[in-house]
Amino acid sequence: MRLNDFSRYPLTFGPSPVHPLNRLSDHLGGARVWAKREDCSSGLAFGGNKTRKLEYIVPDALASGADTLVSIGGFQSNHTRQVAAVAAHLGLKCRLVQERWVEWDDPGNATVGNILLSRIMGADVRLDPAGFDIGIRSSWEEAMREVEEAGGTPYGIPAGASEHPLGGLGFAGWAVEVAEQERALGVFFDTVVVCTVTGSTHAGMIAGFAALHESAAGRPRRVLGIDASATIERTRDQVTRIARHTAALIDVGRDLRDDEITVLEGWAGDRYGVPVESTVEAIRLSGRLEGMIIDPVYEGKSMAGLVDLVTSGEIPRDSTVLYAHLGGQPALNAYAGVFA
Repeated sequence: MRLNDFSRYPLTFGPSPVHPLNRLSDHLGGARVWAKREDCSSGLAFGGNKTRKLEYIVPDALASGADTLVSIGGFQSNHTRQVAAVAAHLGLKCRLVQERWVEWDDPGNATVGNILLSRIMGADVRLDPAGFDIGIRSSWEEAMREVEEAGGTPYGIPAGASEHPLGGLGFAGWAVEVAEQERALGVFFDTVVVCTVTGSTHAGMIAGFAALHESAAGRPRRVLGIDASATIERTRDQVTRIARHTAALIDVGRDLRDDEITVLEGWAGDRYGVPVESTVEAIRLSGRLEGMIIDPVYEGKSMAGLVDLVTSGEIPRDSTVLYAHLGGQPALNAYAGVFA
């Protein structure tokens, strides 16, 4: 099947906007940097990258006859907030498992930001003390059993929608969207920088760009995943597996090469979700120079990676870079102490 053969339930305004970050580019003194804004892509609870993934998952959920979406994430999960928004939009119930993925004791960590928005939207939010893991969680499976035992019909969406069979399709579509915007703008992004943790955002991009057969046209493009999991080997393996699965789903017609799958470490710190000095510096830099707000769990770390890669020349001066803003700003409320 081709990507267009898959059912899609529109949840976004259309293509997410692309714009140049001129002051940031001038400050870094190297490659020209643009941003593509998943945080501005939807009217559902501030949007974000998971909304694009859910567009391909919703048709399957509706076809299943489910009355309850069941998902999982950390206390400040962007993903669970977006699942709650989609459930409200569709008139479905929502059951969320929120585990203690981040060792962070800022007051309000379990009451403000993403988790507050999920509660406002009517989700049944259950806190769980379990720590971080990108795999399938027993607490999520137990939540689905509990919904069934109460007479409901659950539809499970794993963390980040990444382990869902259709989880990579949204960002395969993102790649096609980028190519269309490039043609309209008269620009080519030879480097894409994206944060990666559970993997399907990055993996979908890889598969989507491969489907465009760009290398055959003499236009190589690097998709650089900046690890924010602090469990890089697991994330690298998961990105690889999901990218190859998604490529097969959309009939790329060849095996993905190893050099198409790049996950870089160095900016995650020692623990998932805990901002380090470079994270905070990147957040302040983005805000001060561009008025673009990024978060301490994902975008702060991918922006820190971009800054270092551009200033070191690892991304060459003649490059044109696309920074994927995945939309995690509501979590900033749980990290207020960092910026006090």
